[in-house]
Amino acid sequence: MSVTTEYEGLIARRAQLAGEHGFVPDELPEHLFPFQRALVEWSLRTGRSLIAADCGLGKTPMELAWAEAVYRHTGKPVLLLTPLAVAFQHVAEARKFGHDAAISRDGRVAAPITITNYDQAVKFDPDDFSAVVADESSAIKAYDGSTRAIVTELMRRRPYRLGGTATAAPNDWLELGTQSEALGVLGYMDMLSRFFVNDNRTATQRSKFAAGGRGVGFRLKGHAQQPFWRWVASWARAVRRPSDLGFTDAGYDLPELLERVSVVEARMSRPDTLFDMPAVGLHEEREETRRTLTERCEAAAAALEHVDSGVAWCQLNDESSLLAKLIPGAEEVTGSDSTFEKEEKLAAFSRGEIRVLVTKPSIGAWGLNWQHCHRMTYFPTHSYEQYYQAVRRSWRFGQTRPVEVDLITTEGGRNVLANLHRKAAQADQMFSELVRHMNEATSVDPYVYDQKIEVPSWLAS
Repeated sequence: MSVTTEYEGLIARRAQLAGEHGFVPDELPEHLFPFQRALVEWSLRTGRSLIAADCGLGKTPMELAWAEAVYRHTGKPVLLLTPLAVAFQHVAEARKFGHDAAISRDGRVAAPITITNYDQAVKFDPDDFSAVVADESSAIKAYDGSTRAIVTELMRRRPYRLGGTATAAPNDWLELGTQSEALGVLGYMDMLSRFFVNDNRTATQRSKFAAGGRGVGFRLKGHAQQPFWRWVASWARAVRRPSDLGFTDAGYDLPELLERVSVVEARMSRPDTLFDMPAVGLHEEREETRRTLTERCEAAAAALEHVDSGVAWCQLNDESSLLAKLIPGAEEVTGSDSTFEKEEKLAAFSRGEIRVLVTKPSIGAWGLNWQHCHRMTYFPTHSYEQYYQAVRRSWRFGQTRPVEVDLITTEGGRNVLANLHRKAAQADQMFSELVRHMNEATSVDPYVYDQKIEVPSWLAS
């Protein structure tokens, strides 16, 4: 073996590309659109992958088609994990497209595609399944440490793994690391040490990241930009519209999104000021939120008074209780409800049996399809991901009406709202960059060295 061949082999091993651990499917369901078929075929060949497709692009049909292909190939069932109350939607979609799927909450295999919620994952034996699908896998990082560890270990022990998400952010290192670790590609602490540098160079920042922080102080190494995105592209695909993959966007036009900002006046001013000013810092923001609770809830109730279907998103238990009292026909879904009660209420709203749903984004903002609803109110916070997911329950491909969102805040909350809008613009740019990086990474062979360089005379001799 020549020195050049040995060196190229060394570089290939050091590149940490995920490689292909899957198989070429014999056939795929006819219901898949061309861009969906391309993603499913790529994912099956890879064996362990992430599909980051925007809301309404058909992650559920793709996940079901992937799961059925793995079941046909291995003869063993596939476990599909979902957020709360989303399992029933997957079963309905499975019936629609002819897949054999059923819900299980006791740890037993219910069908070739067995579906359960993330919080039930601890009941299942990994050896009963050939593969695990994590629907809305970006939510994994939001679970407590024990649940996240159980789900991660459950996925890592299966030969075939698939994650599906709509909000993979290219500069959210925690999310990319969590997804990579769950898929068994590379642990996120290993990812950090290989591709990133800690500006603060302190154990504190590293421990914050490991505990679930946002990677504060970490940035890509200067020379690692291209290798990092090439590595991500080896196990993940991001798409906001079919044209990102070179397919037509026909039929994938979103209706208009109408965001109205309502700044309500506080009846009681802050005791230390003559008039309201934008809150500065968490302490002032929390004080402002509590002091204006009634005014904001009254504004939300007025906005939803005559709608045929709407959602009142809130952040606090007191907001939820007051909204449920002020809005006729409203049904409240709270954290204290049992899992069964939450699922029943969310499913009832999906069926159109509840006029207005009152709940928190942390409870109902992931995975549910609410195209029947086009009105909602929202109390802004600093979390863009929660706002994005909440709005996307209704503003998604398949929605036929303009979606109206009333952002209700106060004079003191203007800084929070401004920060939310800043993050929205940044996230849009980030996702576009993610798509571009992946397209560039997949179009270049990393081991073709066709660039001529001038070799120093002392090295050439």
